[in-house]
Parts: sequence; structure tokens; C-alpha cells
Amino acid sequence: MRAIPAASVALLGVAALSACVPAGAAPGGTYGFTLSPATVAPGDEVTLGVGRGAGGCKGRVTVSSPVFHTVTIPRHEYSATAQVDRDARRGAVYEVKFACDGRSETLNLTIAGGHSGHPTHHPRHPDKGVHAGEGGSVAGFDVKEIGLGALLIAGSVGAAYHLSRRRSGEDAT
Repeated sequence: MRAIPAASVALLGVAALSACVPAGAAPGGTYGFTLSPATVAPGDEVTLGVGRGAGGCKGRVTVSSPVFHTVTIPRHEYSATAQVDRDARRGAVYEVKFACDGRSETLNLTIAGGHSGHPTHHPRHPDKGVHAGEGGSVAGFDVKEIGLGALLIAGSVGAAYHLSRRRSGEDAT
């Protein structure tokens, strides 16, 4: 009899956790389009990717955004790069539109904030390792999102526990 309340708590926890993930955080959409990294400094490069598996795009992909020139990924290629404009507004979120086979999908690109007066462009050297993170960010989430998610999960677990412990008048007799 205890398996049912435990299953309820587990399902509520999974539902609450999945509700906390922002749409832009998903690792690719319907066609497997990707944008890496999802947060960049003005002047940096982003890698635009497309999955070519089942249900994916079969033709060339056109990628456009207000912060870089339109990029075309040829039919037999899986990625391309684009350089973000140096005058992109810090802290802004821009839409990146992928179009293929008459269908389109949009992912979000966030421009990293920073202090003025110091250049934030770091030259990329592909043969010398990866270009690592923003320093101090936690997977691109801010503190408010993490706190709200933790509160939502704690509330759903507490409600599930309370409901599992509550007994009707029929059970008590």
C-alpha cells in the first residue's frame, strides 16, 4: 500500500522538475537544431548545428538572427559558425531562426553582460582546447530561477507527502 504514495511523490517531483526547465535550455528542438554556446559575449562566435537523423532536416538550413549575418548550412554539413556583432546589447536575448524544408524553429541566444571599459572578446583557438563558460554561471540559470525551481519542487513534495498521510473517515475505522 505504500508504493502508491511513493509513486505519487516521484511523479510529482519529475513533473515539477520538468516544469522548471526554460524552453531555451532544451538541447535542440524538433529537428535537432542546436546553438552553442547559448550565452556569448559581443564579438564571439556561436556554433549553429543541425541533426540529420530521423525526422530531421533533409535540405540546407538557413539561420538568421538580428545579431549576426544570415548563415547557410549546406545539405551535407552538420554545423557552421557565426560571429555575433560587436555592438550586440549586453544582457539581451535574441531569437535565432533556423529554416529548413519549408519549416522553421527558433532558439534563444543570450548576450552576456559585463562591465564596460574592458574588452570581453577572447580569441578562439580550436586546436588549444575548449572555450569554457562564463565563469560563475550555473548552466546559464540565474539565482531567481534556481530558487523558484527549488521552491516548486519542495512544495510539490510537501503536498504529495501531506496527501499521502491524510486519511479519510472510512480508513480510520
